[in-house]
Amino acid sequence: MSASPASLRHESAVGHVTGRAIYTDEQRPPSGMLSVYPVQAPHAHARILAIDTTVALAMPGVHAVLTASDVPGENDTGPIFHDEPLMPSDTVMFHGQAVAWVVADDEALARAAAQRVSVTCEALPALLSIEQAMAAQAFHLPPARVARGDAGAAMARAPLRLSGQLQIGGQDHFYLETQASWVEIDSEGTVQIVSSTQHPTETQIIVARVLGLPAHRVVCRSLRMGGGFGGKETQANPYAAIAALAAYRTGRPVRIKLSRGLDMQMTGKRHPFLGRYEVGFDERGHLLALKVELIADGGWSCDLSPPVLMRAMVHVDNAYFVPDIEITGLIARTHLASNTAFRGFGGPQGMLVGEEVLERVARHLGLPAHEVRERNFYRPAADGQFDRNQTHYGQPVVDNHLPALWTQLLRDSAFLARREAIEAFNAGSPQRKRGIAITPVKFGISFNKTEYNQAGALVHIYSDGSVQLNHGGTEMGQGLHTKMLAVASRVLGVAMARIRIMPTSTDKVPNTSATAASSGTDLNGQAVKAACETLIARLRPVAAELLGTTPEQVRFADDAVFADDGNGKRLRFEAVVAAAYSARISLSSTGFYRTPGLSWNPQTGQGHPFYYFAFGAAVSEVEVCGYTGVHTLRRVDLLHDVGDSLAIAIDRGQIEGGFVQGLGWLTCEELRWNEAGRLLTDAPSTYKIPTVCEVPEDFRLTLFQRSEPPTTQVIFGSKAVGEPPFMLAMSVREALREAVAAFGDAGEISEVPLGAPATPEAILTAIERVRGGVGP
Repeated sequence: MSASPASLRHESAVGHVTGRAIYTDEQRPPSGMLSVYPVQAPHAHARILAIDTTVALAMPGVHAVLTASDVPGENDTGPIFHDEPLMPSDTVMFHGQAVAWVVADDEALARAAAQRVSVTCEALPALLSIEQAMAAQAFHLPPARVARGDAGAAMARAPLRLSGQLQIGGQDHFYLETQASWVEIDSEGTVQIVSSTQHPTETQIIVARVLGLPAHRVVCRSLRMGGGFGGKETQANPYAAIAALAAYRTGRPVRIKLSRGLDMQMTGKRHPFLGRYEVGFDERGHLLALKVELIADGGWSCDLSPPVLMRAMVHVDNAYFVPDIEITGLIARTHLASNTAFRGFGGPQGMLVGEEVLERVARHLGLPAHEVRERNFYRPAADGQFDRNQTHYGQPVVDNHLPALWTQLLRDSAFLARREAIEAFNAGSPQRKRGIAITPVKFGISFNKTEYNQAGALVHIYSDGSVQLNHGGTEMGQGLHTKMLAVASRVLGVAMARIRIMPTSTDKVPNTSATAASSGTDLNGQAVKAACETLIARLRPVAAELLGTTPEQVRFADDAVFADDGNGKRLRFEAVVAAAYSARISLSSTGFYRTPGLSWNPQTGQGHPFYYFAFGAAVSEVEVCGYTGVHTLRRVDLLHDVGDSLAIAIDRGQIEGGFVQGLGWLTCEELRWNEAGRLLTDAPSTYKIPTVCEVPEDFRLTLFQRSEPPTTQVIFGSKAVGEPPFMLAMSVREALREAVAAFGDAGEISEVPLGAPATPEAILTAIERVRGGVGP
């Protein structure tokens, strides 16, 4: 019997807690495996004058020192633009960049030898911030634009106007498993890669590019990942390519596994952003016009910065309708590690700017922020009213559950009563203040790039009735494999125990998309469903003949096959499979899916980029110490729409985990570099991620139950849950702002500037400002 969503547990749960689950660098090593270690540049920007490898190569056990001249194909790993050398040939572009790699018998020897490689450089001026890049007019691409109406004219007509800016910090992925790949070239000359990658097909393509090989000579597998969060969507590629190049040059298998410090120094982060805005509004807080400029810190190369920026631009609105709006975006070119995909993919940065605008408007008017937020929601057009349900990029907000969800959360969290209680507490507490806030989430689901919205699967039924399942998605702990087992189990009508899911591999399912954009279940689930439905269609006539009925009457369920005609006869699933095998009917099928109805014109910034929207809302209550700026998260209430969950425990885990990761980004995870461009926060001792101490004891989560079925054909009615919950943490920042405001005279405070992340230092600075009067 297929498991119910309520009882389904993660397919690797036992392996995770017992340590039996095998990750890339935990495989049984092949004979003669070598290790690599980087030779890092001590400059953020420099001209390479010479690299002397003589001493290192003379060390016993050192097999090679790889430089740019060793690359037989193209020395580039850029996923969009070819602007990212695997190893620099003439110019260092960020502090810690690998200018060479030592290949040795083991990692300790490779590390020792790397210290004996002499690199002579001429230091060059470096740009280490968005502001410095803007002053130098250093950008990767021309400005992007998304607009509706005439924001300038509407701004001039607006009764009230405000302007401001917000600096938003980056975030390290801090996955448990750092970047890792094992590569071996087999006896047929095929490059066999096992990589901790979210995008095996792209890893295959990049390695083939670097080695100058066709893609069919490279196979990439992903066993599982100890976390990814977007950090292994493109940035796994260069490390797999280095290991492949070392294997190619030495003829030996090669492993690469970055230490935590190296991983943090050499990989990109969530993009820091600078948001500048001007908003026009009326006396009740209705948004009338909005102009926003977003500048993302792309780092030294483009990586995925263009689509990250665009997703930020199309999510500035979050849940709010603005009649006339203009968003422009730029990607700053700095001499830092190239920033990349991270859970939300630019959406959180754009939405945070939008929430900043709403809070400024509400505080300026002296209105409750939750009322101003609700007043500006997207809503379907009522009789005789203007349609407020279309985004600034031209897409209707389909299946908009947010107004109902918002009302339910206000009620169930007792928001209004708690708000009054907090006001009473603050009146009697001069040095500890509390705040409460509710914020919404509307997040588009699909890849920005239309062609990525496709997936494949390969399903085999063996003659004994057992099933092997292959699909193009990767498992990084998020439970994708579990959901794919649930889909196959439901369609085939068999127990999940009958199905074996295989490691993702490019020689099984080719041309896959990254497991990203919250679309892993949507895309791969539909592909698995299609493959299984093809197999059922082949088995149904066989079963009908055995049952003495018509194919239309045949049903597959509970590991059995029976007819709807009430004759009571039942067959075992394996008996029908055996009969199909004897009849020489194929028991193997591929499945393919492409998301329908998507379109996007990057030149006009208009289209239908998302299949649907995910909705949620959060209420957070905090308490802040006026002496230290340290806060306590007292209670959190989350209400999130996952549709008809395929696996309730997994979805709940994703919502809770996403919220906590967002909490870290907005309150404690602070990246710092020194004046030379060296990352200072490159270890758990200097980079603070949330721990159990930051998670409130009173942590409430409810899954929203929609009242109507979706208009989109999502897989068994489920909705994406990977990224949207991350943005629920914006409620914490807004609650902190309410608490900070309580330290001043609420009637005189028109603005509460608060850093992002809102570290204790940032909170204390904000408190000092409001105590001094009207802010900065």
